Amino acid sequence: MSKLTDAVLALVIPWDVQRIGAGRVPMSKITDFTAQLARPVVEANGCTLWDVEYVKEAGSRYLRVYIDKPDGVSIQDCEDFSRALDPILDEADPIPDSYIFEVSSAGAERQLKRPGDFERFLGAQVEVRLYQPVDGSKVHIGTLEQYDNGDVTVSDGKTRRVFQKSAIAQVRLHLTI
Repeated sequence: MSKLTDAVLALVIPWDVQRIGAGRVPMSKITDFTAQLARPVVEANGCTLWDVEYVKEAGSRYLRVYIDKPDGVSIQDCEDFSRALDPILDEADPIPDSYIFEVSSAGAERQLKRPGDFERFLGAQVEVRLYQPVDGSKVHIGTLEQYDNGDVTVSDGKTRRVFQKSAIAQVRLHLTI
């Protein structure tokens, strides 16, 4: 095991090693725990951690770690990070079932989730997906003007709309070519 692996595990896993080592981290905590493991490794590789998701798709489980970098994330960045984090995940063993581990860039059309994400991209083009249609559509594209406690204000140049947090299914950056 590398010095970084030892250091990360010592920082993150001082509590209840048997429970974690036995692969019994609650499902709701897998992404939080993985983020704790990943953050120092991401930073050591010159990147930032954007998101972690643990999902089931087509009968398989996926643990996805999304990374970001100001000048863009390369395939080599993803590979280097994956090779560094993989042994740490193997040692911590937070997931009892088999899963596919993927590392990806956050992407040009990344999902915005945290208040800091919205603050960083104020003035950017976004796509707001809603649970129920507003003005006949569940999808609204415009400039992100404001974020206030989960409520999102978007303007398409003609209309300024405020979408309540409870109505929003997803907000992503919108790439215009």
